[in-house]
Amino acid sequence: MTDFETLLATPEQKAPTETDAGSMGLHLDDGYLVDFLTNEPVKDNGKERVRQRILRVLFHEYQVAPEDMARDFPIKVGLDGKTRNKRADIAVFASGAEHIEANLRRVVVCKQEPKRGKNVVKLRDLDQMKTEQAELEALLGAEDFPERRYGMWTDNVDFFFIEKESGRFGATYHQRADWPLADGTVGSGQVASAQQLRRAEPEMLKVTFRRCHNYIHGNEGMPKDAAFWQFLYLLFAKMYDEREARNGSTRRFYTTMTEPYEAAGRAAIRARILDLFEDVKKQYAGPGLFTDRDQITLSERALAFIVSELAPYDLGRTDIDAKGLAYQELVGTNLRGDRGQYFTPRGAVRLMIEVLDPREDETVLDPTCGTGGFLHATLTHLHHKMQEEDGTRGLPDSPEQSERYRDRLRKYADQHLFGADFDPFLVRATSMNIMTLADTPGNVFHMDSLAFPKGHLSGVASASERIPLAKGNAPGVVDVLLTNPPFGADIPVSDESVLGDFREGVAKSWSRDKVTGELRESANLPGALAPEQLFVQRAIEWIKPGGRLGIVLPNGILSNPGPADEGIRRFILRECWVLASIELPVETFIVDANVNILTTLLFLKRKTDEEKTAEELGDVISYPVFMAVAEKVGVDRRGNELYKRTPNGDVIMETFEETEYITLSGVPRTRVVKRSRPVVDNDLPLIVEKYREFREHHPIPGFDPRADKAAGE
Repeated sequence: MTDFETLLATPEQKAPTETDAGSMGLHLDDGYLVDFLTNEPVKDNGKERVRQRILRVLFHEYQVAPEDMARDFPIKVGLDGKTRNKRADIAVFASGAEHIEANLRRVVVCKQEPKRGKNVVKLRDLDQMKTEQAELEALLGAEDFPERRYGMWTDNVDFFFIEKESGRFGATYHQRADWPLADGTVGSGQVASAQQLRRAEPEMLKVTFRRCHNYIHGNEGMPKDAAFWQFLYLLFAKMYDEREARNGSTRRFYTTMTEPYEAAGRAAIRARILDLFEDVKKQYAGPGLFTDRDQITLSERALAFIVSELAPYDLGRTDIDAKGLAYQELVGTNLRGDRGQYFTPRGAVRLMIEVLDPREDETVLDPTCGTGGFLHATLTHLHHKMQEEDGTRGLPDSPEQSERYRDRLRKYADQHLFGADFDPFLVRATSMNIMTLADTPGNVFHMDSLAFPKGHLSGVASASERIPLAKGNAPGVVDVLLTNPPFGADIPVSDESVLGDFREGVAKSWSRDKVTGELRESANLPGALAPEQLFVQRAIEWIKPGGRLGIVLPNGILSNPGPADEGIRRFILRECWVLASIELPVETFIVDANVNILTTLLFLKRKTDEEKTAEELGDVISYPVFMAVAEKVGVDRRGNELYKRTPNGDVIMETFEETEYITLSGVPRTRVVKRSRPVVDNDLPLIVEKYREFREHHPIPGFDPRADKAAGE
């Protein structure tokens, strides 16, 4: 076993300072967080967490320079005939100008995020926000300050934007769907150009997706799953519209700043979106993603809300990780299975991808893809490799890189990325997941992977052509297989038309000799097996000789002393080299899948026929296997983040850099800001690091086609 505990020696506790917060290995007291503007500790509370999120959004999405913002800025406000000082939670000033009232351009009011109960969150409109609107109007002032135009009020659930217009007879205030970028202008009534669309900040994109879903669920009264699919239709339409606009078509997925608040404007939005969705259905009718039965049934008001939320974003240029996290979070909340279809935690997915390290010329398959977590992570992994080629890993992609990477990922997804699932709704959800990253729905088949290549479902024929099993004379095409199969004795497979294909492998009965204790095959065949037992064999059959496999299994298969599980372990050792075995703590699946079970990530490499023959003739190779036990995965059983701490309990901080391509005073440039954050207590990244060190000293056993291919390049 490998020990992954890290011993930390830190100075004695003292009051938090800027130096403490910015140095790796030093600490931040409980009850504090690091301010985005000053990089200094500030007291942690509900309102402050909302303010910190909005500060990041203003920088990353609206391109406001940190030096042009201030917190708790005092503003003279006239109330009841008296002048008083009120503070703007965030004040935004003219670019490069002194922080005085005359240079104030925008104000933000932040409130503590309301507690999320079990009931649906119903979003309010401005008619229900008279007090909040009055607070913004007071901070914006009257006609004496014509350039102080924009106000935002938020509690991270509701977001309201208003614009002040100053005229001869005083100031008037209008609700707006959004703010312009820094130094930009709005109000022309025209759709924003592609250059004006903005890249999404990761946390804000998650909030946006959640707000859209909650509006449909709460304000339209739809069940959660129905609300999810309505949102999915619109997200697909948004992605399609962006792609067509890049090819020269007129953009249709947009709203003007006033349309959502006028009956005629909402009707115009609906007409554009319904027309767009008809084109989407025609485009993707071939893969079976949409049929004529798929209809957008939202009210005009709801449709206007969703479009106004999504339209400002350039999802094609938004960071791949951000889109994937936002989509996966929404999917996991609404499509979590009740028949063993547990969604694989993101940390475990990343670890499996890093260990198997798929390349751009390798074919990847997940035969139980669910919502596409492994396929999404494969695309993200390849995206990071592309950045490493350019020496820009960790930096945001430039517009040129975004287009180039998207084209490469689209080509890869069309030619080398495959998924399958028994649930047609999950097939569509996975296709959308791939679409958000690679601008194509990829190859996701509706089929029963255990019954394959038999079965009546619509994806069987196509899958038989593209990803045949590597059995008999068929060499197979799959280089890397990743899967988290449904498991549990409560969902056994008993259909002999399925079990018959496994009788030469794992679908046997085993017993022990009472004298020698040796394992031997029994004449009585089992009438049913747990699906994970069968998936072990099916996964191995799918990868070509020399191919690699990562599979999530309950610990029992690998540790139970019973003859049935030992028989499966013998099958594995006969067919594969064992690369690694990594045990996960119970918290891993409790948080993301609500499943209280211990699991192990098993990594295998399929043996060639020559290697198996050599072993049968006595040429047995002894080789080391990487083994690890993760004790911490960054969260506790309730999903709360866990941070590394000093021996006396203080949170340890690290320094990092945030980089963004922004436009300041009309000049595009790269902005780098140093920030501090708590160090998450997660063993999984360290396990990946240790695995790589292990492989440097202990190459993968047997013939490695990847090494051979690399040597020939």
